[in-house]
Amino acid sequence: MTFIVAFVLGALAVLALVWLKGSRLSFRAQTAGDYAGKGPEFDLPRHLNGPILCEGVIYGPTGRVTSRFVADMEARWDGNTGVMTEEFRYDSGATQSRSWTFKLGNDGAITAEAPDLVGSGHGMQQGSGLHLRYRIRLPEDSGGHVLDAIDWMYLMENGAIMNRSQFRKFGIPVAELVATMRPKEAA
Repeated sequence: MTFIVAFVLGALAVLALVWLKGSRLSFRAQTAGDYAGKGPEFDLPRHLNGPILCEGVIYGPTGRVTSRFVADMEARWDGNTGVMTEEFRYDSGATQSRSWTFKLGNDGAITAEAPDLVGSGHGMQQGSGLHLRYRIRLPEDSGGHVLDAIDWMYLMENGAIMNRSQFRKFGIPVAELVATMRPKEAA
């Protein structure tokens, strides 16, 4: 009988740790408020503006790099509305284009739209951090799947932006992206 009790208690402890890791201690549990008052202050129209060079890697579900990319981006703002075009070149030779439209609220709230998004993306900038949640449809040659995405961008002291994104299908992690963005003239 003690074996069964110990087994059940052990199983409950493991489930509790998995729940904590998945809900409170994970990448997805961050909030914009975690970065409030921490500098440098991320100002989307100022720091994501003009020609931008982006370089990054995409990890598959096993944690191995599945793709590397370089992207030329161009962002322009008219008040609180911005448009950013992206031209990706992958190590496979494939290319991809995307155009985002961002609307920034006075409280730091962000709404984002792009042709391959399902609905709109929503996020917040506060302090040195910015996050955006959205659903994205992959190109047909990548399966056409719709993934839940979370982007976190962190402004560095030198003005570079570190981007980390996670992509999930049915709540299961399927890919992660890590990239840097910086003004193209500084590259």
